[in-house]
Amino acid sequence: MPHHAQARKDRGREMIEGLSPIDRSSYEPAYVQLVNILSHAIARGDYRAGDQLPTEAELCEGFDVSPMTVRRVIGVLLDRGFVSTTRGRGTFVKPLQLHSATFELTAFRKLLDDPAAEARVLEARVLPAGTRTASKLAVHEGTPVVSIRRILRRRGEVLFYHRESLVYDARKPTVEAELGVTALRDLFEGGGGGGPKRGELIVHASVLTEEEARHIGRPAGGAALVLEHLFYDYDDRPMSWGRFVCRGDLIQFRAFIGAQPPASLQPADA
Repeated sequence: MPHHAQARKDRGREMIEGLSPIDRSSYEPAYVQLVNILSHAIARGDYRAGDQLPTEAELCEGFDVSPMTVRRVIGVLLDRGFVSTTRGRGTFVKPLQLHSATFELTAFRKLLDDPAAEARVLEARVLPAGTRTASKLAVHEGTPVVSIRRILRRRGEVLFYHRESLVYDARKPTVEAELGVTALRDLFEGGGGGGPKRGELIVHASVLTEEEARHIGRPAGGAALVLEHLFYDYDDRPMSWGRFVCRGDLIQFRAFIGAQPPASLQPADA
């Protein structure tokens, strides 16, 4: 065996020997355990960007698993964006890629799920659709739509000002249903009991208008964060369009890229 090949094999064996073994008494499948073992090794820096992971044969021998199990493990690591594969060369740890970051609305979700948070309707009436509303809801300008204005608050503090327009259907008690919504998590259940099939969300910076500032209790022109939403029914037709507006410092968005260390190794304030 060529010297470099033997050195590569010896290094692969050493790296595997330094990893946790698979617990055969665990109810957790072997492939899940191996995914976690390799993910944690990458997160700890045992394998760094550009490093080659042990080969399929080395992983099979080192962890006493089948080639099918190893291929499944590599597939999961590929899906998570931790590694890349090159035919004939092997599997390598990927460098951090900012474009792969996915930001979640975790802070917004926590507010919606907070039992102390509530919604109060300021106005609910049927109005003719303006140009922008008609475009968003795919109706003709002047078509009747249900216009809703809300404030969303927690323990007396106003969190959001919410404006929403819904397609009007005289057969459905939309206004009455919206007036009955008090829990934030119920906002998107849909008037008359029919929730949306899918939706689009856009987050962007803005400044508070006079109307928004008045309800939020902040000066007009101040920094604002807007979460715009457009929901579709089960016939893929727009059913509601609206925007949550809050002061710019209320919500932060966080994303993680690369393999994250186990909770026990993360800083206390992570």
